[in-house]
Amino acid sequence: MTAKPITTELIATSAQHARKIFPIAGGVHPPQNKSQSLQRPLVSARLPEKVILPLAQHIGAPAKPLVAVGERVLTGQLVAEAKGFVSANIHASISGTVESIEELPIPHPSGLTGPCIIIHSDGKDEKAAQDECENYMELGREELIEKIRSAGLIGMGGAGFPTSVKLAGQAPIEHLIINGTECEPYITADDILMRNYPYEIIHGVELLAHLLGNPKDIVIGLEENKPEALAALRDAAMGTNIQVVSFPCQYPSGGEKQLIQRLTGKEVPSGKLPIHVGAVVQNIGTTYSAYRAVRYGEPLIKRITTIVGDALEHSGNIEARIGTPVSDLLDQFGFKAKKSSQLIMGGPMMGFVIPNADVPVLKTTNCIIAPSKKEMPPVTPAQACIRCGMCAEACPAQLLPQQLYWYARSDDHEKLLTHNLFDCIECGACSYVCPSHIPLVQYYRAAKGAIRTEREEKAKSDRSRKRFEFKQERIAKAEAEKEAKRLARQKAAQEAKKKLEEQKAQSGSSEATPTKPAAPKVEDERARLERTLASAQTRLESAKNKHQEAVAENSDRVEQLAAKVKQAETRVEDAKSKLAALETAPANTSADNSQASAPTSSSTNADNPVEKAIAKAMAKQSMSPYEKVKSSVESLTNRLEKAQQKHAQAVSDGGDNIDALALGVEKLKEKLDAAQQELKELAPDEPAKEVAQKKELDPAQAAIEKAKAKALAKQSMSPYEKAQSSVESLTNRLEKAQQKHAQAVSDGSENVDALALGVEKLKEKLNAAQQELKELAPKEPAKEADQKEKLDPAQAAIERAKAKAAANAQLTPKEKLANQIESLKTRIGKAQTKYDTAVEENSDNQEALSLGLNKLKQKLEATEKELAELEE
Repeated sequence: MTAKPITTELIATSAQHARKIFPIAGGVHPPQNKSQSLQRPLVSARLPEKVILPLAQHIGAPAKPLVAVGERVLTGQLVAEAKGFVSANIHASISGTVESIEELPIPHPSGLTGPCIIIHSDGKDEKAAQDECENYMELGREELIEKIRSAGLIGMGGAGFPTSVKLAGQAPIEHLIINGTECEPYITADDILMRNYPYEIIHGVELLAHLLGNPKDIVIGLEENKPEALAALRDAAMGTNIQVVSFPCQYPSGGEKQLIQRLTGKEVPSGKLPIHVGAVVQNIGTTYSAYRAVRYGEPLIKRITTIVGDALEHSGNIEARIGTPVSDLLDQFGFKAKKSSQLIMGGPMMGFVIPNADVPVLKTTNCIIAPSKKEMPPVTPAQACIRCGMCAEACPAQLLPQQLYWYARSDDHEKLLTHNLFDCIECGACSYVCPSHIPLVQYYRAAKGAIRTEREEKAKSDRSRKRFEFKQERIAKAEAEKEAKRLARQKAAQEAKKKLEEQKAQSGSSEATPTKPAAPKVEDERARLERTLASAQTRLESAKNKHQEAVAENSDRVEQLAAKVKQAETRVEDAKSKLAALETAPANTSADNSQASAPTSSSTNADNPVEKAIAKAMAKQSMSPYEKVKSSVESLTNRLEKAQQKHAQAVSDGGDNIDALALGVEKLKEKLDAAQQELKELAPDEPAKEVAQKKELDPAQAAIEKAKAKALAKQSMSPYEKAQSSVESLTNRLEKAQQKHAQAVSDGSENVDALALGVEKLKEKLNAAQQELKELAPKEPAKEADQKEKLDPAQAAIERAKAKAAANAQLTPKEKLANQIESLKTRIGKAQTKYDTAVEENSDNQEALSLGLNKLKQKLEATEKELAELEE
């Protein structure tokens, strides 16, 4: 069954087509079985009722859908565009309505599903406008390649590599080889194409040669079992520089590297591409489709497919629309399901069994075999390898299939790569000659898939590691800067304290005027103000980003964040004005001038830590006891107000530090009460001041006041009222989110999926809030006139913390551990949800979330183990 070495021979039927043919290694001679499908002329398939268009019909990234469910499309209309450089467009092969876009089984050796566009025919076959070009050879190279790319052309011989990518290479091309070999048994699709359209093919060859810079060697290679096709092409190529040659049949002469070696004598090195030896190979069907795409503007929506097998009433070749279910084609050839043993897409050597006849025809589908049980009996069970070496003799890539088999079985990827596994073209010659019937190719395919997965995981791991290292560097840098600022503040405070002590020692009495410290240098002051401005601008940018995110999510914190933006803008403007004032101020030329200008530049030096400390200490020295206590009351009031805002925000966000903030609020209240009492004792006759009329608030202050009012309102709410307010807020947000999603769907926006996910999350939150409202409703006590005054948030949080501590104190160790386990499970669920969302959005914090999730799982595992040990 193995091929004998082919001696170098000269194929020469005329001077024009004389060419030296070189031998190739290995190969086999299986029965050709090509006559069955050549008894009838080429026919056209009936218009299908629906087509199924997988988005991944080619090597590279799947195409991206451009149509929506319910949209009407025309024949030849673009329905999915190439996503990335190595990808291909997909066009509607019929006119009709987009029925759905969903996951369906696709023709693939893996048997997996893939995203598909399903179009239901309207029976009209109404075509979209096509851009015909009669003088296409006058167009520029890039424009011609763009036409081919737009038509969605890929290699139609089986590999499915995008044609425009092959033609876009800039390396010098010496050989343009058109592959008409079609060496697989049963398949005659290219043969019938060459017989029927020889002149279109020759025009296509001339087009490809033009795009590749007119290489000196242009040849169409066929096996000698296609005499009619050979004669038709030679007649069409008469008067051109295109050679049409034939050579003896030997499988797999149609392999890209094998064909190059047979026609040029050049061997493509391991791991390299044909372009590295100055050659480009294109399939005969691709060549024909390229001409139709450039000349008539026809996208790739149909192809010739061989339908053959003893389970059919008759065999032949049919021109079918891409996406047509295989069952439609089989019915047209009188398929007898009971007689069939299996359905094979492709040839018997490199093809694969399809799960059923509902899968669609792809751009690479050149054959459907429906054999009878007698024609292709069930596969013989594999037996042990007898180390006969026949597989090595048959291998056209000159590999060691036996060794690859053992390494694949043992998952030894390093040895597989050492033995050039990826040079295997999966032709099946080794499996064909194996006397033990071992499915060698299947082992190689599985090993290749495992290695590719391993490489992808490693690349992903490397990216994650780099992100983590960058994050660690950023954190370390931030900590170093923070520590440097802390040390600078500490040093400034120490210097201020030292200078204050020196001033006290020099003054001798309270009437003495302390000496003013020397003003800082102008350059130092400018540098400090520039740092202040940069910091303020950074905070402003951060505040704007948070505000935009809140607006996009319809968050309740929009107004509060808007107020922060206004505050940040005010700080930036203040820093700019101070810097501008410093730039315009005249330079001091003497110490006297410096001292004289010190009072006027107090506002500039006010931010200096030393100046602040000295000014504050001097101011306190000159205060009366009443003024000191009054200042303390004002300071405590401001601190209490800020603490209450933080606590209210933590309550509304469900933060983990509610109890700590509540305790801080309580302590500040006690200090403020004591200070107010002391103030009353020091000024019992202090007249009550009338409340001054409030000035009109600016937008930022108005937003702050509004946020304060909202927080205070939530503080006075009962749990039922809070739940009710939450339901109302979530209902409004859900309505807005649904409106945005509907608008995105109608506009065909790219963020439809993201908005749909947001709607689903809001629905889940709303359902949870409604459930909480139902649970609280029957427990809500009736409000009476003598109802007790409600606790403020701080006191309520303290009481909750006390109650929780008291409840835990009464629990047994087992019950405490059980509660911890339930709490950890809840936290793990929330962490898992956050991590899944980060993965879907390809967020940079995937690794941090994954680390937190793993820590929670480890803690849960340790707690469960501790509980089990305690129960024992």
